[in-house]
Amino acid sequence: MPRAVSGKVASVHTQAISATPRSARPQKGGASGAGAGSGAASGSGAGSAATKNPIFNTERFGQHILKNPLVAQGIVDKASLKPTDIVLEVGPGTGNLTVRILEQAKHVTVVEMDPRMAAELTKRVQGKPEQRKLEIILGDVIKTELPYFDVVISNTPYQISSPLVFKILSHRPLFRCAILMFQREFAMRLVARPGSPLWGRLSANVQLYAKVDHIMKVSRNSFRPPPQVDSSVVRIVPLNPPPAIRFEEFDGLTRIVFSRRNKHIRACFFGARGVLELLEANWKTWCTEHGIVPDLTEPFSKRVDKVLERTGMAEARAAKLDVDELLALLAAFHDEGIHF
Repeated sequence: MPRAVSGKVASVHTQAISATPRSARPQKGGASGAGAGSGAASGSGAGSAATKNPIFNTERFGQHILKNPLVAQGIVDKASLKPTDIVLEVGPGTGNLTVRILEQAKHVTVVEMDPRMAAELTKRVQGKPEQRKLEIILGDVIKTELPYFDVVISNTPYQISSPLVFKILSHRPLFRCAILMFQREFAMRLVARPGSPLWGRLSANVQLYAKVDHIMKVSRNSFRPPPQVDSSVVRIVPLNPPPAIRFEEFDGLTRIVFSRRNKHIRACFFGARGVLELLEANWKTWCTEHGIVPDLTEPFSKRVDKVLERTGMAEARAAKLDVDELLALLAAFHDEGIHF
């Protein structure tokens, strides 16, 4: 299946392993995003006294601290960690997930936005053998150049759900799997299939990169403070080898066809203001770059019509098209010199 991911390859960190928090190394040219600060609370903090502790006033970072030990253990178990694994954890909080990961992995790098959480996690492993296996990066995961990792585990802050998914999927070298917890609706959009109500641009764009499976539903009561909605845990396994398509091209197509997901594909191109004009400008640029004189003897719209008719997708609906069909449509546009 011809699928590919574009994106810069993050360099591997060469700094010494340490459980002392250090500032994040900014990613060169990295996208900005909200901070990564959600995580799991320690088991000892489950009582009412801990609830009053100001360290649990975490909502400004989008944090909902995981307090259910069974859920925490279930997440780590689903990662199927090996003794040789290097694990990236995003938003460790006070370390309820982290200490379980440290028991099984060779090394754990955590990225935490909240200095209070980083300090609590540091105290939790201080003087223990696990301290040598832990490195804490203090900063925004979306802006941070990430080190090498085999597995990603995260109780993900809701506001960085989408940026985090695409950041790790563009990371090189490819990781083995990711076990990520999200707001339930977002998670169900990740695993949605063509024809289902939640199948959309996010579903297609992620499934271009990876196989995504739903692992478990998590009650809102498993968190402190409890969020307004339930969560779900998903497993993401990147396709290896990666596809040979520029993601920007695929994303450009899905942006158009899913703008009216239940309308005919033709209506998405001809019924939306500015779409044909933008594609025509791209086509003329492509012709110039390839030393081709644009054929202006017929309206550009006829080129688009020819592609839709040739592929038999003029009356198809994006809501029912799978990734392979979308790739076939994109390839047909490329054959006409039309790019996104």
